[in-house]
Amino acid sequence: MTASSSTRRTWWKSVLGVVFTLVMLFPVYWMVNVSFTATSDLRRTPPQWFPWDPTFDGYAAVFAQQLPALGTSLIIGLGCVAVTLVIAAPAGYALALLNLSGGRSLNFVLLVAQMIPAVVMAMGFYAVYNSLGLLNTVWGLIIADSTIAVPFGVLLFTAFMSGIPRELLQAARVDGAGTWRTFVLIVLPLSRNSMLTVSLFAFLWAWSDFIFASTLNRNGDLIPITLSIYNYIGNNTTQWNAIMATAVVASVPAAVLLVIAQRYVAAGVTAGAIKD
Repeated sequence: MTASSSTRRTWWKSVLGVVFTLVMLFPVYWMVNVSFTATSDLRRTPPQWFPWDPTFDGYAAVFAQQLPALGTSLIIGLGCVAVTLVIAAPAGYALALLNLSGGRSLNFVLLVAQMIPAVVMAMGFYAVYNSLGLLNTVWGLIIADSTIAVPFGVLLFTAFMSGIPRELLQAARVDGAGTWRTFVLIVLPLSRNSMLTVSLFAFLWAWSDFIFASTLNRNGDLIPITLSIYNYIGNNTTQWNAIMATAVVASVPAAVLLVIAQRYVAAGVTAGAIKD
């Protein structure tokens, strides 16, 4: 193969990559475009492809009306991260390093749990929460969202911790460290990338959840941003710039977290894939 043909093939791949990227990102661009478009220009024909006369009325409405919902989503996301780490990290440690009987069966159960549709789980939660008085509460949403994140976290922690050299654990035992102390002082520091990966996915799942929010917290005093956007669309079909501005603001935390934690996520997801 000549150098010119190789360059030509690489050029076509680059063009296709750019085209596919632009197609996938166009909805994001249109969301931002509409968020800056004045209400009087929203129904123009043909549509306004660029906000030549931008307005910040939509963003003013967001910060005037949607800040409580954003704060609620932040609390739910951080709560889901805390619950997921508290449960998933010790469970992954036990499955990977403590030679528990039935570990493979439990891993299979966790895989099956991830295949259950969220709407089915929401219906079951509704019946239980109605009896326990957890409907329309923030804690109820944190627990519900954690049921999605915990199985993933256990599987990821198990895969990574299985690759930790057993010599480190044996050395800790020789020094007098028990099971829990070994976990806290040896295993957790080595699992930093996996902890960041699990935390990120748990937060994003909780932040973007709509099924549990609409089923379990529809009439709550504190509602997450996804449900707030839904209610906003239902109550307001004229200020689409405010609706799109709300969506833009709600997307910023997820985008920032993904950019900051990108290298840690790549290391955490591939953890345990290759063992010596």
